[in-house]
Amino acid sequence: MAIKLTSRQQEILDLIRTQIARTGFPPTRAEIAKELGFKSANAAEDHLKALAKKGAIELTAGASRGIRLKVETDPEPALSQTSLSSGVLFNPLVLPVVGRVAAGSPILANEHVERELSVEPSLFSATPHYLLKVRGLSMRDAGILDGDLLAVRKTAEARNGQIVVARLGDDVTVKRLHRENGQIQLLPENPDFSPIIVDAGNEFALEGIAVGLIRTMQ
Repeated sequence: MAIKLTSRQQEILDLIRTQIARTGFPPTRAEIAKELGFKSANAAEDHLKALAKKGAIELTAGASRGIRLKVETDPEPALSQTSLSSGVLFNPLVLPVVGRVAAGSPILANEHVERELSVEPSLFSATPHYLLKVRGLSMRDAGILDGDLLAVRKTAEARNGQIVVARLGDDVTVKRLHRENGQIQLLPENPDFSPIIVDAGNEFALEGIAVGLIRTMQ
């Protein structure tokens, strides 16, 4: 049964879908307010709560980008966030799930792969090569939580502002890429964490870009 939405609710839902398809992640309340001409982010929050009540989306408390589209209510073919539940997958994509990455070794080394997971390819903004198990809450306000599986497409190039998987020295981290005046910064999406400044002497490499998110439902 189709969900009945007001014209404004449909407009917001379309904006969320567009943002997820374009960037891999949902907009913040402030971004919704700015895009649609609301006077404050609170107005956007009220509409989001109404959409959640109708079952069109799910909201994650305490995360500015904690908006997840409900797969069963979304007619568009490409989603970037979903949750795993029982059901039939058609033409599934089998992806390795990567856990902790040892210093200096390739992300897809056999010792890092915890298991393989079958997922629906259309759930992502681009075809991923692997799923990285998220540890910590440094990207909380992008809706990326501890234990989530980040869908990653391998690439050594990324646009300014994209969420990336980067190798810095012996560590692999998920952050938002920011380039300015020749300097690279890796920005968290949580005010409790500080930006990482990549100095000229640092060993730095991009391992991939985020193209979606899976939240496992127990």
